[in-house]
Amino acid sequence: MAFDNESFEEENFAEMLEASFKEQESTRITEGEVVEIQESDNRALVGVGEKLEGILSLDEIRDAQGNLLFNVGDKITVMVMGHYNERPKISYKKVLEQEKTLAFINAHKDDFESVVIEALVTKKNKGGYLLEADDVHFFLPRSLAAFKETDQVVGKTIKAQVVKVDPAEASIVVSRRKLFNDERKRKKEVIDALMEEDKVIQGTVKKITSYGMFVDVGGIDGLVHYNEISYKGPVNPSKLYKEGDVVNVKAIAYDKDKRHLSLSIKAVQSDPWQEVEEALEEGDTITVTVSNIEPYGIFVDLGNDIEGFLHISEITWDKNIKHPKDYLTVGQEIDVEVIEINSKTHKLRVSYKRLQPKPFEEFTKKFKEGDVVSGTVTSLTDFGAFVKVGGVEGLLHNQDLSWDKNVKCKETLKVGDEIEVKIAKINAEDEKISLNRKSLEESPIDQFAAKHKMNEVVKATVRDVKDFGVFVSLEGGVDALIRNEDLYPLIAEELEIGQTIEAAILVIDAKRDRIRLSVKKLERLNDQKMLDEINDNDAHSLGDLIKDQLK
Repeated sequence: MAFDNESFEEENFAEMLEASFKEQESTRITEGEVVEIQESDNRALVGVGEKLEGILSLDEIRDAQGNLLFNVGDKITVMVMGHYNERPKISYKKVLEQEKTLAFINAHKDDFESVVIEALVTKKNKGGYLLEADDVHFFLPRSLAAFKETDQVVGKTIKAQVVKVDPAEASIVVSRRKLFNDERKRKKEVIDALMEEDKVIQGTVKKITSYGMFVDVGGIDGLVHYNEISYKGPVNPSKLYKEGDVVNVKAIAYDKDKRHLSLSIKAVQSDPWQEVEEALEEGDTITVTVSNIEPYGIFVDLGNDIEGFLHISEITWDKNIKHPKDYLTVGQEIDVEVIEINSKTHKLRVSYKRLQPKPFEEFTKKFKEGDVVSGTVTSLTDFGAFVKVGGVEGLLHNQDLSWDKNVKCKETLKVGDEIEVKIAKINAEDEKISLNRKSLEESPIDQFAAKHKMNEVVKATVRDVKDFGVFVSLEGGVDALIRNEDLYPLIAEELEIGQTIEAAILVIDAKRDRIRLSVKKLERLNDQKMLDEINDNDAHSLGDLIKDQLK
């Protein structure tokens, strides 16, 4: 394809190239002879058939180790590029550069318009820019540069397309503008082809990021977002791919304004969710592999690019689970029950604990109400303590801890303590267990009942006065109640807290943990005692007894 650019045809390339070198005379290549080596001045004098020898820098004729390639008397081909102080201005390096440039032209003379070069911008003049790559020189006319006037491009490496070669002048003209135009046209063709329905194309992974990876498809970079890599959902691309990998992709969107191409890997694959929806039902048991463990649950791999989620609450029947990693490990194969299949959101939830024996059922097989067992305190609350027995937790209420009503679980126990308790109640319907510890010890009332009997007179200390009666404390920390009707001749309003009074034992109910006293009965008991003494003592007359009472 011939290069077609009006502005370029109107320019005199020879004049621009000449200006770029600031030449005052035509250059020529001639064979000269090294006349003298002046090491101290780092130069050689070379005879080129004129009155004065040309001056050649020794740096141009040294090899990589610094050794001179030519000595006095050697023939050398140089380029004469005008004069300086009447001496010919010569260069050996320019000859080599011209040879490389001609070699480049000869290598690409038949297909030069398809050649794209990457070269360093070495110089700028009114006509354009001089470029260099591997000692080959190129010229970029200003009209084909596509640079802004403010762009600082000298010293930068750029890409450009070859548009003209001239073997006679050993010149190569390049254009950035044509490269850009051809790139746009080619990209449009590639994108149009990609956007065809169900078009699958191979691409090369170019760069991997935290949010996806860029894939080169026909010279165009498209983004495969991490949501478009696998049907598992968002994945870390660096765990699955590396730069240079070849992948099959489909184009799923193109933003013309932003020139942003979106690609998908999973769109190339068959949707495994269709298979899941057809093959599985809620309640099915499947074998999965633990793929990832998080504090809130575990992701499991079904083996067909589908992941299910095992919530922390579905791992174990243990309500005190702290972290899923304490129960399962990555790579472990487990059986789980499918508990939810959401076709719209493509989410699969599974349960591990539902396939495990239920601790409460196992507990009821081993234990019954009244059994005395050993348990571990798992947590403490204001109302009591939870104690694990046989894999389940029971509640030990404060009131069932000790016969001393002032003793609280939080004050006497700590998490991890091993304690002995009695199973007081098993509520199968609510799956709750009530425990009792004080029943393992003899109650203060039992101890009191062993020492005292009905109608016995005891001393009591007033503890509290209520509308219905008075609570008093007896020996051994036992509480008793004197109802208002049993208080006479005492008056409740006249009693003081801490006051000591006497009363007779009216009721001892150890099962219900109750003792009742009566002051009123105390008077009757005293009368009865006196009568008993009269009846039992025949040696005294009634008059004697009365006299004794009056003393």
